[in-house]
Amino acid sequence: MGYLSSVVSVFKKETKSYFNSPMAYIILGLFMFMSSLLFYFFNLSNSLGTLVWMFQQPIFALILIMFCAILTMRIYAEERKNGTEVLLFTTPSKISSIVIGKFLAAYFVFFVMVALTLAYPLVIVIFKGTLTIQMLAGYIGLLLFGSCLIAIGMLCSALTESQIIAAIISFIIMLFLFIVGSFASIFGGVVTEVLRWVSLFYRFTDQSTGILRLNTMVYFASVTVSLIVITFLVIEKRRWSQG
Repeated sequence: MGYLSSVVSVFKKETKSYFNSPMAYIILGLFMFMSSLLFYFFNLSNSLGTLVWMFQQPIFALILIMFCAILTMRIYAEERKNGTEVLLFTTPSKISSIVIGKFLAAYFVFFVMVALTLAYPLVIVIFKGTLTIQMLAGYIGLLLFGSCLIAIGMLCSALTESQIIAAIISFIIMLFLFIVGSFASIFGGVVTEVLRWVSLFYRFTDQSTGILRLNTMVYFASVTVSLIVITFLVIEKRRWSQG
């Protein structure tokens, strides 16, 4: 089996696992319910013909963080708890292809979650007759932001066999990276710049307002790739330790 075929095989298997259980449908349903409320209160009730205002709300990012933590908690923790992780180590597929396939499956569910909100721009077009480039940029920003969240959650799941612990740890880390920039002004100087650089809040704010900056896109891509590599190293180390 070729490398790409292996990735696709893992992706299909993991995706079916999500949608063959109530988990994906519960996540998608609850997210749509919550985001619909935000869309109504921050857009329709204020007669705003853009999604930018909703995307800018910290509560919207917190909802994404919460659901991404739940979505990724089972990626590896479930297999460790059930004792089936050893099967990953004996499969002819390379560990890296398994890691990438699992990431893509979780990210696909996130993509579907975001895609469902395309109903909101449609409503805006129907009632307001406008569809701005900022909305498209905002969606690109959401997908980049989500890739980081999925990668963080996947790494946390690889570090524990408890899904609950994985979800809690990943939520705390995501939340910390989101709010750390808020404390940047307290320190000043280099510390402030460092905190703002690592803060997902500042990056998310730029993207969610429809401003696509190259350095922000590179940041999200770099963090995502780095975390995927670290996850691979964690799994690979465990494989060697188990002989």
